[in-house]
Amino acid sequence: MGVTRILLSKFDVRRPCQNAGIKNCTMGYGIISNHDMKKKYIEILQTMHLRGPNIWTYRPVFEAWVDIGELEDFPSNTLPGFNERLTAWLPSLIEHRCSEGTRGGFLLRLQEGTWPAHILEHVTLELQNLAGMAGGFGRARSTAIRGVYKVVVRAWHPEATRAALLAGRDLVMAAILDQPYDVAAVVSHLRDLADDLLLGPSTACIVDAATAKDRRIPFIRLSEGNLVQLGYGAKSRRIWTAETDSTGAIAEGISRDKDLTKSLLKSCGVPVPEGRVVESPADAWEAAQEIGLPIVVKPSDANHGRGVSLELSSQSDIEAAYQVADAEGTEVIVERFIPGAEHRLLVVGGKLVAAARGDSVWIEGDGRATVAELIDSQINTDPRRGAAEQFPLDTIVLERQPSTCLLLERQGMSAVAVPASGQRVLIERNGNMAEDITEKVHPSVAATVALAARVIGLDIAGVDLVAEDISRPLSDQGGAIVEVNAGPGLLMHLKPANGEARPVGRAIVDYLFPQGESGRIPVVGVTGSRGMTAVAQRLAWLIQLSGKYVGLACGNGLYMDRRQVEAGNCANFDAAQRILMNRMVEAAVFENDGDAILSEGLAYDRCQVGVVTRIDVASHFGRYYIDTPEQVYNVLRTQVDLVLPGGVAVLNAADSLAVQMAPLCDGEVIFFGHEFEAAVIGEHLAKGGRAVFVRERKIILATGLEAHAIADLAKIPMSADTPQIDQIENILAAIGAAWALGISPDVIRTGVKTFEAASSSAS
Repeated sequence: MGVTRILLSKFDVRRPCQNAGIKNCTMGYGIISNHDMKKKYIEILQTMHLRGPNIWTYRPVFEAWVDIGELEDFPSNTLPGFNERLTAWLPSLIEHRCSEGTRGGFLLRLQEGTWPAHILEHVTLELQNLAGMAGGFGRARSTAIRGVYKVVVRAWHPEATRAALLAGRDLVMAAILDQPYDVAAVVSHLRDLADDLLLGPSTACIVDAATAKDRRIPFIRLSEGNLVQLGYGAKSRRIWTAETDSTGAIAEGISRDKDLTKSLLKSCGVPVPEGRVVESPADAWEAAQEIGLPIVVKPSDANHGRGVSLELSSQSDIEAAYQVADAEGTEVIVERFIPGAEHRLLVVGGKLVAAARGDSVWIEGDGRATVAELIDSQINTDPRRGAAEQFPLDTIVLERQPSTCLLLERQGMSAVAVPASGQRVLIERNGNMAEDITEKVHPSVAATVALAARVIGLDIAGVDLVAEDISRPLSDQGGAIVEVNAGPGLLMHLKPANGEARPVGRAIVDYLFPQGESGRIPVVGVTGSRGMTAVAQRLAWLIQLSGKYVGLACGNGLYMDRRQVEAGNCANFDAAQRILMNRMVEAAVFENDGDAILSEGLAYDRCQVGVVTRIDVASHFGRYYIDTPEQVYNVLRTQVDLVLPGGVAVLNAADSLAVQMAPLCDGEVIFFGHEFEAAVIGEHLAKGGRAVFVRERKIILATGLEAHAIADLAKIPMSADTPQIDQIENILAAIGAAWALGISPDVIRTGVKTFEAASSSAS
């Protein structure tokens, strides 16, 4: 059956978009047959990357609006051969539990009959899983328009997930149309995308440790690389792989200069091999004779073992090794060879947290294959080896490793030589950290490497040490430290070939954020249908009066400590992130309307205080397929869902939907309302709760049976442009949030009386 591929946009004439004004619109490809399948296709109408917590989940997701057309009448059990083709291409779908909650649950749904939008959700997730982006969250929900669904999947990176979604749609259509599909090629492409776009494994392990349930430290990716902020505002720290904002540039520069490193270590009594910088092949041979053979020749500032030649004794080998090292670094060092194995010891915050031992790498001849062929078949097939960051060991490519070629020459070998059957050939002597030996490290050795890191000035260091037995003091065996590295790789400790994986990411997080520190500043989110800007601005003023540097993103602009840095509507994700990245900010207030929650998600993972003002259900209809009060409730409840266990939800007691959100809060609830007699407030106070309300024209703070008047309404400036009842509710909401933050009644009293004057002077 012939197939035509056409470009579809949200404005395709066959189905005009029902929701105008949506951000982040993308275009996709639809597949349509020329005959009977003409209207049986999956059209992607719209995609959105929800970068923060949203109506679906706490984590970033990719949401697609898809129109399955006449496929609405063709569930999976009505499409001949479809299920068989799909499961043959993706047999791992058996692991999808789906709503059944058991292994094979999704396959059962296929057999019973389910719709293409639901299938697209699972296929997209599985393509991501196969490409190394593991994450099982997904949803497919119908809208009020027949055949139109919202398909939602976990998004590790928007570009990678978008590619998986489009590939998933094409795969599903190919299975429907009984056409070939190259799953392996697609997965390979997605894996390459993931390698290029996602955090590297060392950075990712630190982020994973920070965001674990027992720490819950938020993070923000600051660049397309591995620069990450842990925490918010003034409480944040920054990392770049295994470097932190406390890793000094001077210390890093020292660590790159191996000769200077050795000099500093030696001056502090740390054992290092004797040696010096040499300036020519002849000088290298002269230095070797001074030091005593055998010796090591290496670059002064290369890494990963590049250009290093070990245990050299002949003049020809030493002079050849000089040329190899000179090509890799700015200077060449000749130093005494120390017998033993190379070890990498990881020091974090002055403590040894992990250690690995390197293994030599050999090949064994069969009398037929060349050295290069044996390297490929016996070494490079190791699943731990690869060019990408997630592989703990590098692929060996002789053309790019002259030190390995030199080692072969010293054994009378070359890339094209054919070793005899059973003949062992040494390929690498160092750099293959494969076995965890953390528990074997002698206490004096641990103290020595911690001292070495401190001498160089590194808070996190990878210390390279050569010793015959790591469980004995170095002085007993002539062991020595040969390098101290900044920004050490962590993968060797996360995925050792032998021994126990070490929680090095957690060690770094605990160093940056000792127990009891969360990296959080007070964050307040304000949502509802009206009054959010007024509440956010008034609350920011109250917080500032309490002595904190405040960031505010609201409908009237972006403010840093009352200084407007951007005008216009800044109640959006990007403006909020700018505040959270500002290391001056000690507290943050954000306005979040329903459209922002639906199109972007919230800019923060959790908040100390969540405020819900008045809700006008009808004002949310007609956008994003929101058509019912229940849907509006599910959107705005997101703000309450994010309140921390020790936080507070501040809810409008006069709004029934807001009141229904109270049980969703993980923390405390403060109700605010115009009249104390409101049944909701009365019942809440009877249970010992807190409330802010008006009684006899006075604003009252009440906890259980205790009540205190803090201000007279007559003395609070109000605008003639807004109904007074709305203004009073906005004032009460701001007071409730300030009270939730622990701001004193005296500061609140002063703040509510001076807000208008302060606003005028700031404008």
